Amino acid sequence: MKVTVDEDRCCGAGQCVMLAPDVFDQREEDGVVVLLDPSPPGELAPDVESAAAMCPAEAIELSR
Repeated sequence: MKVTVDEDRCCGAGQCVMLAPDVFDQREEDGVVVLLDPSPPGELAPDVESAAAMCPAEAIELSR
């Protein structure tokens, strides 16, 4: 799985960080998403998929 984020679309809700903290973080100054792992291991796939689905700004894109 490949993960990309659109920082310009991110609204800083932080749901991705709560759902997949090994893959996503947030910048201190404005809460915008920080992608920690653009190719997370397979066992994290369900959490990453949930994070992408729950993103209110649709700022997370997944590809295989």
